[in-house]
Amino acid sequence: MQEHYYELSVKVSSHHNLYADFLADTLPIGFEEIDGGFVIRSEDNLETIVWGLEQFTEALQKALGQDIEIECQQKQLENSDWVESYKNSIEPLAIDKFYIHPTWSEANPNLINIAIDPALAFGTGHHPTTASSLRAISKYVQEGDKVLDVGCGSGILGMAAMKLGAVVDACDTDPISVENSIKNAKLNDLEFHSIWEGSATNLDQKYRIVVANIVADVLTFIANDLKNALDKDGILVLSGILDKYETKVLNYYKDCEIIEKIAQEEWVTLVLKIKEK
Repeated sequence: MQEHYYELSVKVSSHHNLYADFLADTLPIGFEEIDGGFVIRSEDNLETIVWGLEQFTEALQKALGQDIEIECQQKQLENSDWVESYKNSIEPLAIDKFYIHPTWSEANPNLINIAIDPALAFGTGHHPTTASSLRAISKYVQEGDKVLDVGCGSGILGMAAMKLGAVVDACDTDPISVENSIKNAKLNDLEFHSIWEGSATNLDQKYRIVVANIVADVLTFIANDLKNALDKDGILVLSGILDKYETKVLNYYKDCEIIEKIAQEEWVTLVLKIKEK
């Protein structure tokens, strides 16, 4: 083991999920999500990652026509302290019926436990979009439901539905996310009914619950796919939406009624149902 390791703290002013996707695709290692940003740790210097983040920010600003602030700070730390420091930084979290905890901490005997290995997970329940999606799942998923998790990430939302007795399919365009979802499910003695790399286009199956915690722009692009996957009287859970983009997203779901809106910080999760004709 090397004497030192590097810790890179990244703060971004907006589009947190897009940066999480970029890091998931770019890094050969895991990273920690924190409020407003990320922490990356490696025995290798992370200046190349800083450069990549700056290039990504520049391209994102041009594509969106918006200013995005990013701050990167790298420190060199004693390697002997890093494992315990990392473990101490990941705290268990209670969200409605669920208790999300790292693999090294104790389960909660009074809640439904989901163990997550943060080294494998890019969604641990601490981000508002994941937390509000878990609240929706806690309220609307029933035993025996067929559930589809689109953009499954760490698999945490699908696992929550399985813990409530649902049969869950999942997909993600990122193969690393699919692999991590499978591994995290095994940690919890769970198994997806079906999980694949790709999208929710042209599915034969219909679902009572379709969950998509992605980003606002993608939710507009795949609106028809998500609605087509719904069974009659099915429920659609859309998350990853900054409140300022709520109207933009809803313009693509005008044939749906809002059952519930769950707001946390500047993020919104929408629970929708297709209107009866």
